Amino acid sequence: MGTGLMTDRYELTMLSAFLTDGSADRPAVFECFSRRLPTGRRYGVVAGLGRLLEDLEEFRFDAGELDYLVGSGTITAQCADYLAAFDLRGVDVDAYREGELYFPGSPVLTVSGTLGQGVVLETLVLSVLNHDSAVASAAARMSVAAGGRPLVEMGSRRTHEQAAIAAARAAYLAGFTSTSNLAAGRRYGIPTVGTAAHAFTMAYATEQAAFASQVATHGTGTTLLVDTYDIEQGIRNAIEVAGTGLAAVRIDSGDLDKEVRKARALLDSLGASQTRILATSDLDEFVIAALGNAPVDSFGVGTRVVTGSGHATAEFVYKLVEIDGRPVAKASERKVSHGGRKHASRELADGLATREVLSTKGNGPGRPLQVRVVRDGSVVHRPSLEEIRTHHLAARSELSAEALAMSDGPPALEGVLS
Repeated sequence: MGTGLMTDRYELTMLSAFLTDGSADRPAVFECFSRRLPTGRRYGVVAGLGRLLEDLEEFRFDAGELDYLVGSGTITAQCADYLAAFDLRGVDVDAYREGELYFPGSPVLTVSGTLGQGVVLETLVLSVLNHDSAVASAAARMSVAAGGRPLVEMGSRRTHEQAAIAAARAAYLAGFTSTSNLAAGRRYGIPTVGTAAHAFTMAYATEQAAFASQVATHGTGTTLLVDTYDIEQGIRNAIEVAGTGLAAVRIDSGDLDKEVRKARALLDSLGASQTRILATSDLDEFVIAALGNAPVDSFGVGTRVVTGSGHATAEFVYKLVEIDGRPVAKASERKVSHGGRKHASRELADGLATREVLSTKGNGPGRPLQVRVVRDGSVVHRPSLEEIRTHHLAARSELSAEALAMSDGPPALEGVLS
């Protein structure tokens, strides 16, 4: 099955009309951008480009899908013939590299081709980039808040099963170090972690018996969940069973700042000074930042990262900016856009970003932000996930400490038309 049907009906009703009146082959340029960042956010992170390019390579309609579209009155017979032969030859796509930072107005993706080709790609582009960029933007803030301590993505049970895989990838490229999702681990090579839930402990007559089973199976390199009943006693039982060489304990409830401090002191008193503490339980960037001085060795984040920490979309839009080589723009109240295909570059001073320049005349001074990703319908940009992750960390290092802070503030940069 291709990805062509992963679209809104109106994309194909528009295409049918374009074909009827002869407009479908007119040269056109579309841009994907966000007019704003979520309130208080200083930057966003582009994610999902690699997944989108894979989906574009599978963008087609089979006979059964076309029969459904004609039978439902969605498209005309002429449109069905067009879609049966549809391909991306003649389409060029330029985009911000995955992992790059974006700001209001940043042209994160540009599609150049025909009007017919460009319009049918809108829903797929926005579906992938809006979801993955929302997750990556939240994950980046959590990574900054963690201050270099490892972060585990563990939100699979809090989102759609396919979205969970995409979210694990987006979180990893933005600074998380591992995931609990095995499908993401296999597909993308992300390190996976995970040991046991409270149900495991409750299945045994005693907590010691549960710990003994886990250690017998996985060795002392495992992590024991110590808060099923009483945290202090759970830690004592864990060290009694596994010894002072136990790798880690996990605390998933209570006042985390208070509990991890008590846990550290107890572990040290028991001779388990090398046993690490993993903190979980409804964490977000603000809770992680509040635990900045607490003796937490790593964090596990679920719901808040896979849902964008309160902002489940990047609010990207996809707009026609050129037709027949002529700039066009939407000008309705509060939804103004700027016509013409934009080129973007980021100016830096002493290694820090100072301005993002958008120009319809080509790249200005500074670091060019868009790269070629599709040429004449063929994907020409395939960085590895590790390369994407490295690029993100480098781009993030260009922001000032103020821009990276958790406190509310305006966007660190704003796209400036020149």
